[in-house]
Amino acid sequence: MNSVNLIKPYFIENRLKILAGLFCLLATDMFQLLLPRVIKWVIDDLTAFRADLAGLSVYTLYIVGIALMIGLFRYGWIFCFMGMARRVEEGLRNQLLAHIQRLPASYFDKTRTGDLMAHATNDMQQIRMATGIGLVTIIDTLFLGTTAIIFMAFINAKLTIFSLLPMPLIILASWGLRKKMHRMYKTVQASFSDLTEGVRERFAGIRIIKAYTLEDEATSSVKAISREHVGKNLRLAKITGAYSSMIAFLSNLTFVMVLYIGGRQTILTEITPGDFVAFNTYIGLLIWPMTAIGSVANLIQRGKASLDRINTILQTQPEITDTRKPKPLRQVRQGIAFENVTFAYEALIPNEKHQGEESNIPHPASRIQHPASSIQHPASRIQHPALSQLDIRLEKGKTLGIIGPPGSGKTSLLNLLPRFYDVSEGRVLIDGTDIREFSLRDLRSLIAYVPQEPFLFAGTIRENITFGKENAGESELADAVCAAALDETIKAFPSGFETIVGEKGIVLSGGQKQRVALARTLICERPILLLDDPISQVDTGTASRIVRTIRSLAASRTTLIVSHRISAVRFADQIITLKEGRMTASGTHDELAGSLDSYYAKTFRMQQVEDHMKAL
Repeated sequence: MNSVNLIKPYFIENRLKILAGLFCLLATDMFQLLLPRVIKWVIDDLTAFRADLAGLSVYTLYIVGIALMIGLFRYGWIFCFMGMARRVEEGLRNQLLAHIQRLPASYFDKTRTGDLMAHATNDMQQIRMATGIGLVTIIDTLFLGTTAIIFMAFINAKLTIFSLLPMPLIILASWGLRKKMHRMYKTVQASFSDLTEGVRERFAGIRIIKAYTLEDEATSSVKAISREHVGKNLRLAKITGAYSSMIAFLSNLTFVMVLYIGGRQTILTEITPGDFVAFNTYIGLLIWPMTAIGSVANLIQRGKASLDRINTILQTQPEITDTRKPKPLRQVRQGIAFENVTFAYEALIPNEKHQGEESNIPHPASRIQHPASSIQHPASRIQHPALSQLDIRLEKGKTLGIIGPPGSGKTSLLNLLPRFYDVSEGRVLIDGTDIREFSLRDLRSLIAYVPQEPFLFAGTIRENITFGKENAGESELADAVCAAALDETIKAFPSGFETIVGEKGIVLSGGQKQRVALARTLICERPILLLDDPISQVDTGTASRIVRTIRSLAASRTTLIVSHRISAVRFADQIITLKEGRMTASGTHDELAGSLDSYYAKTFRMQQVEDHMKAL
């Protein structure tokens, strides 16, 4: 889809405001065009010695009245057009956010946060400027320029023709540099994304930077990114600066011609002194449209480049979508099954040589391709197998424990059930139906999920726990907190549930964040419970309490637990061991622990020794 079509709906939605703004803008221009006529009358009366104090007072009132009308209508078009531009910016930003939230997890595996921030801020600002000031300048240039020429021709057609001689050169220069400026604006916008991501990453990792005393290195790295961004802006400034200077020079040639030819005609009485002054005033009004061609070209090219970048994201189709007629899903009646499931991640590896030509930024994150700049960063697709030919069946109300060494595919298995990713081969079933036949909303509304790395929003503890159920009552909140072994922690905070946790829950320990995430899951009371290492960051006593809670919920929920600690899964109805994406063992705790050479048995014995040593 043409990127310009993105903003058409917002123009249609604000058409009344645009029409009102257009009326005010044209009225402003008309009153500006009347002003030189009044000045002409004054000059002619003065030079002909026809002026008196009464007449001058009338002319003064004319000028004051015109000035008031210009001010009034100027306020009107600024309010209408700038308001419309803000609405376009708001609507497009909301559209971008809504679309990004529909994209699958794999998109965010390849996309930097800084890039998305740049799209939502700087690109939107450029689009707003193009649709606001840019649109006004185009209309003003066309109308004011055309009408000024008509008024000038009314005074003297010959003088008007001479004054317009530089115009074709201006048009040719604008057209010739249009494509080059557009390409350079896209490059500058892309470098701004690199700069945003570089700064964001270092702020996010400031504690690690300080811990390793790498402040100077971090500063140097950001300086390099900034230098690259400045360099691209300077290369752009050379073109836009030369272009603007050329436009200004050609525009001022008009004054030279009017001064010589118009002055000669005045001396020869072909035109009156008032005509000469009025003509120069009209030239002043005409110079604005002529010089505005440069600024409007800059605004439009910046806005077009940003709109193209936004359009590239909006044209990225979600890989995971609903079917045309999804089947209803309200509860789990039979159970869950993974049928011959194989899954592989897809990664994008940038072309090293081309990347080096595009950028000299010594920053690892800059080597990740951004979908919105795929033309600049060609990539080849490779696959990383994570799961291979898994067959698992879990009845409703049963618990599945999943263990295995790091990188064995445990988290990948959990991510398939809510369709964060889709299987490469095989099927994931609920009640015998492929989950791809359900709507994403229905499917995910049945799932409560605790990720391996708990994420907290920068609000209060209450807001984080009730994130999935904002209308939860105090008793529900208290029960969830108690079940997550978080009640004593809440009591220890002076503000209790109203404690501000800070960005990513920075004021809480890792174990406290994990328990807040667990409480958030438990308060939802959904029939499928996915727990990814739920006790990895808590002490043994707290872990035992959490495990007891999970066991008490097992009868009413279908639960999948990933854990490195056997104590979290030993009660499960079925336990599987994964290694390099393949299931190497399956059974109950007693069955697996009795196989002396198995990974499960060795891990169990080792953790028994560790627990015994801690108890001493």
